[in-house]
Parts: sequence; C-alpha cells; structure tokens
Amino acid sequence: MHRIDILKTYKLFVGGKFPRTESGRYYPLKLKNNRIVNMCLSSRKDFKNAVSSARLAFGNWSLRTAFNRSQILYRIAEILEGRKEQFISELKQLGYSGAKAKQEVDQSIDRLVYYAGWCDKYQCLFSSVNPVSSSHLNISISEPMGVVAALADERTALLGLVSIVAPCIAGGNTCIVLSSQNKATCAITFAEVIATSDVPAGVVNILTGTRKELHTHFSSHMDVNALIVCNHEKEINQAIREQSSLNLKRVFYWLKDWSDTKEQGPYYILDLQEVKTSWHPIDQVGLSGVSY
Repeated sequence: MHRIDILKTYKLFVGGKFPRTESGRYYPLKLKNNRIVNMCLSSRKDFKNAVSSARLAFGNWSLRTAFNRSQILYRIAEILEGRKEQFISELKQLGYSGAKAKQEVDQSIDRLVYYAGWCDKYQCLFSSVNPVSSSHLNISISEPMGVVAALADERTALLGLVSIVAPCIAGGNTCIVLSSQNKATCAITFAEVIATSDVPAGVVNILTGTRKELHTHFSSHMDVNALIVCNHEKEINQAIREQSSLNLKRVFYWLKDWSDTKEQGPYYILDLQEVKTSWHPIDQVGLSGVSY
C-alpha cells in the first residue's frame, strides 16, 4: 500500500514557538526552477512580535552567568551534532554537494563550541583597570547592547547564520535574524535545535522572507539596539545607513567568508558590547592597601 509522505511545514521561530506568519503569505523556495517547499513570507508585524520577545528575554539572558551561557552554547552544538545527517540532507536538497554539506555542518558545530569557550573569557580580555590621577578606582567592563537584529548571509544556509547568532548570544544579547531567502530551510531546522537546547524563549528569533521588504523595519525599529548586515546590495545598505542614523542604531557590516576560521573570534563578541566605566572613590591611603 502506497503511503503519502508527511512533508515538513516550515514556519517562523518567535518567542520559543513556531507560529505561521500573521500575513498568511508564503514564497516558493526553488532549486533549478523546481519548487522545493513553501516558506513563510514574514511581515512587519512578525518582526515587531520578534522584537518584543527578544526584549522580554534580554533581562534574564544578560544576567545569566558566563559559565551558564557557555553550557547552553555547547548544548546547541551537541544537539546539532546529533542531527548532523538531517542537516546534510537538507543542504543537499538546496544544491550542496555531499562533501560541501558535511563541511558546512561540521564548521557550524565547531563554531558553536568555539564561542562557548569564549563566554567566560572575553571579559578578562576586554575589561580593564584604568590609570587615573585622582583618588578613584576606574574600571571598564563590557555589557551586552540588548536586542540585535541581523540580515543573514545569502551565500550560506547554516554557517553564516550560526556565525551571527553564536557571538551575539555568547555576549548576553538577544537576536532576531532574517535567514537567507533562498536557503531558508536549514535556518528553521536550526531553530528546532535552539528550541530543544535550553536556550530561553525569545533569546533567538528566526524569520524567513525578503530583505527587500523587511530591511526598513530592521533599521528603523526604535527598540533594536544594533543591526548586523551581511549584504552586498548597495541600495539596501544605503537605506539602512540612513534609517539607522535617525535612531542612532549601531550598524555592523559582516559580509565575510565564514568558512575561513580567521572569521571567528572574541572581537565579534566585542562589536555587540557597550563599555561601561565605573568610578569608585578611595581615600589617599587606599592604594597602599590600608582601606578602600
């Protein structure tokens, strides 16, 4: 007896759940003019819902210990390792060769482990005790910016997405990512990994759709603190610069070759941090250790 295949439904990932787009729209994801699947076409309302979820999750996530964030990133890598064959299969469906698909999944897993290791170390590298001439102790430390929005790299299905999400959440931020338009299936499957790996709801939100429609909302929303752009389209980038300047949003252009191990490091975490400097008065004898 012939059995009908149960086809996977690709939705959005917002606030730890998998809702359909509120607009009810979709776009066909194709390979060589053959329809692979229908993907949700996110709207402005979907993005606003994602920002609200990310803002709500930020307070708890930013206060987690660095060690706990490290454990959670490692858990994401652990689950991704266990589902490796599924991701390789999806990448091959998107046109990857078997070797290229395996390489991208392996590099994505390694990148998560890499940033898991940096969670409790970047503060040691970037914090400082500053020399001052007055009777004060002056200390600078890094703090997460808050809600980070990102336009993921169109050239990769998984590695570019992971290379944005990992340094963002490793530093205590929450994020909303618009996945690659033509390679979006892996992004939603990665969201399933996030949903089952101890990441609190709202810390990572993943949308599918077109940057042509959504980039204005990403750059103009007043509750987004920073924007990562992995895009080479000059018109869109110019519009992002102009709209982000109106609300003093920080914009970072990360159009990188993510397969290169040089394109990873604590400075990607630092980009999404704010430096907080504290002044603490001490008496004249304090520096000699008598009292503070």
